[in-house]
Amino acid sequence: MRFIFIRKSWLFFLFVAIVMGSLYYFSNDVVPTFQNSAEKDTNIVINMVTGEFSTTTSDGKKIEAYRWDPGTIVIPQDKDVTLSIIGVNGEEHPFYIEGTDIKGTVKKGEETVIPLHFKEEGTYRLICDTHSHDGQQVPMIGYIVVD
Repeated sequence: MRFIFIRKSWLFFLFVAIVMGSLYYFSNDVVPTFQNSAEKDTNIVINMVTGEFSTTTSDGKKIEAYRWDPGTIVIPQDKDVTLSIIGVNGEEHPFYIEGTDIKGTVKKGEETVIPLHFKEEGTYRLICDTHSHDGQQVPMIGYIVVD
């Protein structure tokens, strides 16, 4: 039969380890990984940029498509929201939001700030007037979903 001998120094180190682990466990503050912005009564800011895709087909024809990025945003109904659009591609993009009186222009290298407040649910289209009609290859349309 074998006996296990525990020395006093081992007990001391075991005691110190337990105390240190307990202090660490009980003194750490919990850091939330998710913060629900609906709980706070603060202004919601959504950032957007203008982007461009372009390519050349095998017969030499150039195809370009401008877009709002992200292409779809979801905002709460009857809340103040700030939409910040930074012009990255294209010299300027005059726009309007369908179903509203909101109009403006996004210029390359500049930030355009648009205060939004929708009372009715629905999907509103953010339309670039330069890239939305015949003669343009792809319309530049973003979607604002109010929920």
